[in-house]
Amino acid sequence: MIDLKSNCHLINGADLAYIGDAYYELMIRKYLLSLGITKNKELQKKSIMYVSAHAHQIICDKLLKSFTEEEINIFKRGRNGAPHNHRKNLNFAEYCTSSGFEAVIGYWYL
Repeated sequence: MIDLKSNCHLINGADLAYIGDAYYELMIRKYLLSLGITKNKELQKKSIMYVSAHAHQIICDKLLKSFTEEEINIFKRGRNGAPHNHRKNLNFAEYCTSSGFEAVIGYWYL
């Protein structure tokens, strides 16, 4: 078994985004539940404000200037690892930024 924490620099950007996406969404769900929101429809609607390619673009635009050089490299690895067969209803630039953001989250998590 690979020790992911000490080898996270060896993990490709798409795999960092994979784990980052899962961790980030879980944290957002916990946050929304902590606000006392209990209706599924409302939880889904609120979560989209945080967990969508568009939301990631907005968040990342604010955070990017505070990233370290290593975090910027992780972001670029995740962004460049985004597949070119994304869903047609997504803006491709937002999708790539979202993948980069998720890669950084995955890096921080590990």
